[in-house]
Amino acid sequence: MAKDGKVDGVVLADVGGTNVRFAVLEDGKLGPVAHMAVADYQRFSDALAAFMARRADPRPIRRALLGVAGVVESERCALTNNLWVVAASELSSRFGFSDVQIVNDFEAVAWSLPRFNPGDLRMIGGGEPKANAPMVVLGPGTGFGVAAYIRREQGDLVLRSEGGHATLPSGSSREDAIIAKLRERFGHVSVERALSGAGLENLYHAIASLESQSVPDRTAAEIAQAAAAGRCAISQAALDTFCGLLGAVAGNLALGFGAQGGVYVAGGIAPHLRDYLPGSQFHLRFEAKGRLTPYLKAIPVYLILHDDPAFVGLQALAARRS
Repeated sequence: MAKDGKVDGVVLADVGGTNVRFAVLEDGKLGPVAHMAVADYQRFSDALAAFMARRADPRPIRRALLGVAGVVESERCALTNNLWVVAASELSSRFGFSDVQIVNDFEAVAWSLPRFNPGDLRMIGGGEPKANAPMVVLGPGTGFGVAAYIRREQGDLVLRSEGGHATLPSGSSREDAIIAKLRERFGHVSVERALSGAGLENLYHAIASLESQSVPDRTAAEIAQAAAAGRCAISQAALDTFCGLLGAVAGNLALGFGAQGGVYVAGGIAPHLRDYLPGSQFHLRFEAKGRLTPYLKAIPVYLILHDDPAFVGLQALAARRS
């Protein structure tokens, strides 16, 4: 930490299944965020080396703080949705870092929740947040992340989880049939098998199979575009199912964490649905919890619009660690 109390000399990274983002925290200020494709690099350390080589600032970086999409154990993470392994020991050896901290990527996002500006969020349902109550963030991207922010007198904390690998719930006989199709392919059908980029594609093909229709292969982005434009009934059914399941899962997590401080939807996919999600079955399914429906109705739900929310949280974590 600098003499004036500012955090400096830290490389930050948000490491996902498809994209990796880097920035440097220097003189208490966050530099530009560089976006890079995971597929362009064999190893995480190669991507980091490429980023470091592009820096114009000659001052050395001695610390690294990384949010990584996977289970973090013993300062090491093997990513769930690609072949990268992020290990503190390798990074210290290769780059001369004196300190490397690795956290789950949604743990980093959760640290950002109380630090957003109003323009970073869009409210899509519910009432006013309850003061000092837990908040939960969830989100579909290459995978599906979950974490909670807990306020405490002795210091706030974040609870990370692997909620994306919990069993996908069903709310209707139609969803029973869709999940049965997915079970034929995957055995265990996790939340992530439906609520992710690949998950939307899985729903699209499962529904086409149920309807005995032959459909062209489409990426998640193409499915969403075809659905929004009304060009493909199967795409629209897949996206509607996606939004309904997302609402059901979000409601389950709100109950599980007692998240009366707010539910936040993040991830690479959600911002692209900012116009579709509010008019979908998302909030109806979020609230549809029987006797606890009034409890859910009062909980505010926000869509995170910030381009790089993990860096808001990583910057806060860097300050806490100094």
